[in-house]
Amino acid sequence: MYDVKPLRGSQKLPDHIMLSISDDAKTTMTVTWRTCTEIGSGYVLFHEEGSDKVFRADAVFEEFKSDIDVSNIFWAKLTGLKPGTKYYYSVGDDKYRSLKFYFTTEPDELSSFKFICVSDQQKNDPFNLPDYSYFNKFIRSVLKENPDVRFILTGGDNTDCGQHEVQWNGAFSGFVGISEYLPVMMALGNHDNRGFRDYEHGTGRYYSEPAEFFGKQFKGSYADNGPDGWKTENYTFDYGNTHFSVIGINGPEDVNEWLIDDLKKCEKKWKLGVYHFPICYSGVDCQNYDAYPVMREGFEMFDLIFSGHEHNFSRSFPLKNEELFDKPSQGTVHYMLGNSNQNPPGSGTMAKVWHAAYYPHEEKRAMVAIVEIDGGKITLTSVLDDGRTVDKCIIDKDADTILPYAVSPVFRRTKMMFKGMDLGLCQMNTYPENRDGVWYIPISLLISFIGGELEKTKGRLYVSAYGHSAEFFEDSELAITDRGEMKLDNKVYRGERGQLYVPVDAVKAFDMRWAYSARNNFISIETESEDKPIWPQP
Repeated sequence: MYDVKPLRGSQKLPDHIMLSISDDAKTTMTVTWRTCTEIGSGYVLFHEEGSDKVFRADAVFEEFKSDIDVSNIFWAKLTGLKPGTKYYYSVGDDKYRSLKFYFTTEPDELSSFKFICVSDQQKNDPFNLPDYSYFNKFIRSVLKENPDVRFILTGGDNTDCGQHEVQWNGAFSGFVGISEYLPVMMALGNHDNRGFRDYEHGTGRYYSEPAEFFGKQFKGSYADNGPDGWKTENYTFDYGNTHFSVIGINGPEDVNEWLIDDLKKCEKKWKLGVYHFPICYSGVDCQNYDAYPVMREGFEMFDLIFSGHEHNFSRSFPLKNEELFDKPSQGTVHYMLGNSNQNPPGSGTMAKVWHAAYYPHEEKRAMVAIVEIDGGKITLTSVLDDGRTVDKCIIDKDADTILPYAVSPVFRRTKMMFKGMDLGLCQMNTYPENRDGVWYIPISLLISFIGGELEKTKGRLYVSAYGHSAEFFEDSELAITDRGEMKLDNKVYRGERGQLYVPVDAVKAFDMRWAYSARNNFISIETESEDKPIWPQP
């Protein structure tokens, strides 16, 4: 299989050169690169700007056998560096060496700095040579306008199918002229551990857990401080007054314990996270079961968490324990990054009850977020490749404000929200009710809203959605479901507008979960299913 090198395959001359932070950014820098297996050693030569004294850092390497190639991946850690200092370097062995590049270390006592966030820059066309040239051009233009950027943070889906090396070869082509000069801190997305048994025809899809190709290429690039069994795709690093947690998409229970333990020990001014799947999502058919509620405790220790996945932009109100607030001290702001490579979302999106700002990003445009930290303030600016600003907000920890001001909703009458969507006209004058501590909902309105089957006869209600059904009877606390009898929390009664009201816990019959937001006065109902129910016309 490997007798002939593939297009963009490894060669004797180093490529895939990438800087990263794996230790104290003031005194260390990690360099990663790739060669063919004929090269059995490698090192970095580096010197301080203005000095002729050259230092050497020997690299370690491991063989990387992919679906199309066999390569050596090298990692070298440059130590003993001076804070706030520019260094020039090259990588390779005695014969095959790279050009000379440069980087700058973190200054001492830094509290003001800038980085950029990119996300979902994945490309799959052409399938054997994915084209990241637009992404490369766009990011270079952003960096030209923001020369003080110190590193790049990704929101995941750096590739379209990360279990195929043609995809990583494409992804690295998108960082040529960038990753040699700025650390690239990658988060793992679901596409980054996705593969196909037949890649060319897209059949036999599977996911690697842990993410095999990601782990093999970046094993020495990032800090080895993630949870056991899920290292490399989970790691942390510090920069200035900020602690960053990069969170993978696998092993949520283990990751949550690791997060809690790590963040409890953190004494930095800011705690920022990045996790590919959004909690406060925009998709009409999406879900957040991947992380909620299993990782809620860890996530709610962050000031701000970046996400991707949906290819569109949104910013949430501060969220904590299912409730929405106004001040940053009251919860975590969820910031969903728009796609960075002209990849419009493939599914419909809409503003949800938890969104303070929203842009559907249906246009074929690319977006990047520019993040400036200045002491107790974070300024986030999301811009499109045509120069338009989608969002600019300032989170001021000391003043406990978020600008522009946005007030989270507080409803006079309790509402139902399905996947963050207000049922609108469906529930006008037919709202949930609380009787003796039990919440009741007119479930027929919920089922009709999502497109399920509905049949009403005298004193009886039959509903069906997401592959499950239930019959409810007036004045009865027994329901008949497709899985047998179900005991309700209390009896069904006839409520507003003559509708049958059932205890809200009955949504479990459809594999749904629910929560009540006391501050905002709404019941949130979720399902893990991303199906789109609609009852067919006979």
